[in-house]
Amino acid sequence: FYGFPEALYRLRYDARGAPELAERVAKLTGAARDLHRGLDHGAWVPALLGWPEADVPIFQLSVQPNENPAHHIALGRKLSALREEGVLVMGSGSATHNLRALVRGGREAEPEPWVKAFDDWLAETVAKGDAAALADYRSRAPYAREAHPTDEHFLPLHVAFGAAGEGARGRPLHRSFTLGNLSMASYAFG
Repeated sequence: FYGFPEALYRLRYDARGAPELAERVAKLTGAARDLHRGLDHGAWVPALLGWPEADVPIFQLSVQPNENPAHHIALGRKLSALREEGVLVMGSGSATHNLRALVRGGREAEPEPWVKAFDDWLAETVAKGDAAALADYRSRAPYAREAHPTDEHFLPLHVAFGAAGEGARGRPLHRSFTLGNLSMASYAFG
């Protein structure tokens, strides 16, 4: 989290935690708990937009960048029962995340063809609920390496997809691009 306007670093989002739910998730997933780290910007920024009063309990589950997308889909599936209890599983990352390919100063710049090709593939794949293709996106998606030089900003989508359960499909909530090559696509699964 760097390279942003100074005012962003002064923002606070003091949501209460959800320790009982965090304990359940740790048991369901085998995840280790970290009681000292606060919320990452990947958790508090979307939460601030959705619940500006910070009046909902929240905790984050970190991705495991050394594990593959299939692992993250399986991790999400372990959380699927929580949806029936009203727990929102939200993955916050980026549909494309190649910071070297951004068009600096060009918020309205048109995305390059490779970005649109990857973004369209993602929209079609989640609409079909194709878990195998999502898990193997490195070899199945066009321009996967350009869209995601590393996996960590894409893995939250795999967790959210998995949490929707077997046979889940995605629908777009929003699709746009900023700085040319950064897809702002968001999906709901269920």
